[in-house]
Amino acid sequence: MKNEVERPVDRHVLALDVNGEPTELLLPVHKTLLEVLREDMQLTGTKHGCELGECGTCTVLVDGKPQLSCLLLPIQLEGRAITTIEGLARGSELHPLQQAFAELGAAQCGYCTPGMLLAASSLLESNKRPSGDDIREALAGNLCRCTGYAKILEAVQLAAGRMT
Repeated sequence: MKNEVERPVDRHVLALDVNGEPTELLLPVHKTLLEVLREDMQLTGTKHGCELGECGTCTVLVDGKPQLSCLLLPIQLEGRAITTIEGLARGSELHPLQQAFAELGAAQCGYCTPGMLLAASSLLESNKRPSGDDIREALAGNLCRCTGYAKILEAVQLAAGRMT
């Protein structure tokens, strides 16, 4: 029987800006942003889904644009602003999208909701009056198994109207 020697894990100190708060972490270089957010930072609103970049469940914003955290390495993100669902609200005040989702029952099980909310917030930052097609296109990478998407689309439209 061979004696296997355990190799040390290559780690780096990374400076990340998550939800407006600078933080330094000593991380293995192979960990994905999804793993770092959930396991090292206890920001569990970002969900594990397919881990293949196909479902949108792990969506976060990087410099205001939706990105799939399961496909990103934190080392790629130094100096860039990362926003998770925990950073969408301002203190105890819900973001208009969160309020609209709650009012209209746009979240059923809620598993896809963080990714949907972040993708929609990015859309509303760049397009104050999105059409239904604009909303559908912005949310196309986020899959939901519980709804028919109608309430989600209505909630984004309601929030857009309130934000203008």
